[in-house]
Amino acid sequence: MNQEKIKELQKIINSDYSNIAGIVVQKSGKVLYENYWNGYTSHNAVHVASVTKSAVSVLIGIAIHKGYIKSVDQKVLDFFPDYTVEIGEKTIQEVTVKNLLTMTAPYKYKMEPYEKFFASRNPIQDALDLLGGDGPVGEFNYSAIGGTHILSGILVKATGQSILDFAGENLFSPLEIDVAHNVVLHSKEEQMAVMSDKNTSGWAVDPQGISTASWGLFLTPVDMAKIGQLYLNGGVWNGKQIVPTGWITDSTREHSRCVQWGNLSYGYLWWIIDGDSYAALGDGGNVIYVNRKKQMVVSIASLLMPDAKDRIELIKEYIEPIFENGI
Repeated sequence: MNQEKIKELQKIINSDYSNIAGIVVQKSGKVLYENYWNGYTSHNAVHVASVTKSAVSVLIGIAIHKGYIKSVDQKVLDFFPDYTVEIGEKTIQEVTVKNLLTMTAPYKYKMEPYEKFFASRNPIQDALDLLGGDGPVGEFNYSAIGGTHILSGILVKATGQSILDFAGENLFSPLEIDVAHNVVLHSKEEQMAVMSDKNTSGWAVDPQGISTASWGLFLTPVDMAKIGQLYLNGGVWNGKQIVPTGWITDSTREHSRCVQWGNLSYGYLWWIIDGDSYAALGDGGNVIYVNRKKQMVVSIASLLMPDAKDRIELIKEYIEPIFENGI
């Protein structure tokens, strides 16, 4: 019976989700389904877009646990002591690490200046310059690029290491995830080209050599599933505590709410789907989905595509019903 349902699932993917590169479905840590499309294999990494944000959230939790960052309530400007605050500008001095994690920091713009950040020689400096303003601290205000990237600057300042080195030592190596090198992009054309290049792997860096926090990480579906399983395991991997359980609990509960996009709850750079499940979501349909109650992890890697069909709908309506009772 399940084999027929799996065939039907693959038909639906081929017709309605044609930009998917790979899917891994796990139940209680066991892989029940793994498949690839568009010429991709288990060895090909995919640019996972804003799933990168959730990976950075993991690293912030580890950095706090190791004492590099005091707590989520530490002020952002503590990490940038040489930053000059404009006369009369008070709001930026109130912004905390938690505000960046929960998308509740205000900015001095109505529409995020994507082109400015991508063309910037120092995007963290520019993001700090746009942080604050007249908006209230604590109100949901999604920053797709700049605001989140400040967290990379904080990690570098706090740990004294590159993001790649810190992540490799504390997250990627224990999980046997291969993110071996920086991806240096010199132009908008290069950036677009790597999005669909199955031979690209690593993590994009800004012109200062700092790994991008809001996009730019390349992972395989198996890599993504490992991060999901790590969280489902309460931060334990092969008997070792990689991420504090308390951090996972805090990260995956509601701290703010995005009214404009389906009234979704938001944790620490993780989207809260419902009382049982949460997800890292990236443009084009990249997903790390975790369901605590059903003990399921679903990872979906997808190629860049405008207006991609909702993957959570695919998971909830098709994937979970097929695999929630095993196979």
